[in-house]
Amino acid sequence: MRDGISRAIIATVSVTMVVASGVWTSNGSSGTPATASASNGCASGPVTVGYVPKLGTDPYMVTVRNAAQAAAKEIGGKVVYTSPSDATGPAQIPFVDQLIVQHVGVIAISGSDLHSTAPALKKAMAAGIKVISFDSDVETDARTLFINQASTPLLGKLMLDSMYKILHGKGDFAILSSTPTAVNQNAWIAAMKQRLATDSALSKMHLVTVAYGQEKADVNAQQALALTQTYPNLKGIIVPAGIGLPAAAEALSRSGALGRVKLTGLAPVTLIKKYILSGNVQDIWWNVSDLGYLSYYAAQAVAECKITGTPGQSFKAGRLGSRTVGKDGQVLLGPPDIVTPRNANSFAF
Repeated sequence: MRDGISRAIIATVSVTMVVASGVWTSNGSSGTPATASASNGCASGPVTVGYVPKLGTDPYMVTVRNAAQAAAKEIGGKVVYTSPSDATGPAQIPFVDQLIVQHVGVIAISGSDLHSTAPALKKAMAAGIKVISFDSDVETDARTLFINQASTPLLGKLMLDSMYKILHGKGDFAILSSTPTAVNQNAWIAAMKQRLATDSALSKMHLVTVAYGQEKADVNAQQALALTQTYPNLKGIIVPAGIGLPAAAEALSRSGALGRVKLTGLAPVTLIKKYILSGNVQDIWWNVSDLGYLSYYAAQAVAECKITGTPGQSFKAGRLGSRTVGKDGQVLLGPPDIVTPRNANSFAF
């Protein structure tokens, strides 16, 4: 699995990147990024945007970074991409602090948990740096916008719908999440649990446990195998994590359990396409490049005070058209799809 992920990472790394002190930077134009006006805190033009992913080497996050760089080439500014080696909130704090010292125009963070980075992000805001979150949120008062793939209830619903369909509406299943503190995964799981408790159509579906893969391929593989051994009647596993689903699929395939145990969740389609085509895995996915592209346009709109996070405000996002700010500063990319053998070839990542 690590070799597969490494190939995906190598394939997506831009040749224009410069690696130094754990930070990758890329200029979007030959001009110098603008700085904020001292009088109103609004930038006069495109600024440097510092990205803090959950895990720097995750192919998902690398794709976000590359798309942000593409957006920077369109409208100017600069991307700085930091690289936490552990998917935890505390591991992100030094990188936030580093970006404060660099005085970037905007920090864009994918929260590993809801609360840990909030004090550092508020410190950045006090220093005149704008903050947005993407992919996974942080405390609402520690950022201006949250660029979300799709609404949380919808993602939870689609994962459960997929598990229902692939199990023909009945059977024991487990959830293999990333970490116990992962904001987006916890929200999706909560939505699934609530629906299981209230929707009579799901009465023959039984969630036996929630396990955690710690955002590491080898741990996810071990946990997937352990679930099949601990629960001999297990029919399916929902894996709402981009590293976890490919690792689980490969581990169960090698053990011979894949097929007896079906999988669904979230992951780059290209990493699990052969398992999808076999009919043993489904996927809920969206255009990850568009998420990175949208986050960069949103960051620049916030930097220039074109939007302030107030619901109903709108901004232009290049080829994606206009986007409107919703409740709690949330901006949605758009609805994802359930990926099956029928449509798997439609996804480039």
